[in-house]
Amino acid sequence: MRPIDLARAAGVSQQAVRNYEAQGIIDSAARTAHGYRVYEQRHLDQLRAFVALSRAVGHATGASILTAVVSGRTADALDALDRAHGRIVADRETIHQLDGVLRAAAHLPPDPEPARVPLTVGEVARHIGVTAATLRSWERAGALRPRRHHTGHREYTPRDVADARLVHLLRRGHFPLPQIALAISRIHGDGDATTALQQTADWRQRLNEQSLALLHASAELAKCIGPRHFGSVPQHLDRSQG
Repeated sequence: MRPIDLARAAGVSQQAVRNYEAQGIIDSAARTAHGYRVYEQRHLDQLRAFVALSRAVGHATGASILTAVVSGRTADALDALDRAHGRIVADRETIHQLDGVLRAAAHLPPDPEPARVPLTVGEVARHIGVTAATLRSWERAGALRPRRHHTGHREYTPRDVADARLVHLLRRGHFPLPQIALAISRIHGDGDATTALQQTADWRQRLNEQSLALLHASAELAKCIGPRHFGSVPQHLDRSQG
């Protein structure tokens, strides 16, 4: 297979093929008597796997996986692939937890007596019915971020007071502080809990697309890994028997 044929089959440029070969992402090509590169099916399999992995998990991770395969470090390649799957699993768990907190926040009743001016930590504590120590613990967890007065004392703006009330109500619903802190951060970034929920739904959709892309990439990568990479295939995985 000529370089131009390989490039067309994989949907990349000839220069990209040369670059990937130089980087060890695909095996080195054989050479004709006149010095021309000649590629085989394994090169196309490797190139397609790399392109698919790059789309799913990024260029750097895709390159690390393929260079590991090409250099015979198959276990390292599989470890990197598993880590990529693990990051998706962790993101899914974060989305699930965040969704629960945001849904609860979106249905909370408004404060019947919202603060109009900045309050001290003691005033906020009395306003929502907790201790000042509790407010400080929420601050340490990142759920509250009151500003400091020039005297060094905490000063809660009306928005900070609303956050404190939200934390209080969500804590009564037994939501963990780290999840609450993340939810409040998203609410601040998106404007309100309802908008943050929509953004979370969009995040979930992007994650679904990434999962499908990684599934496709894994199938392409499987074509590059065979018995020669492990010495033998375990009997329970060898479909050629029986």
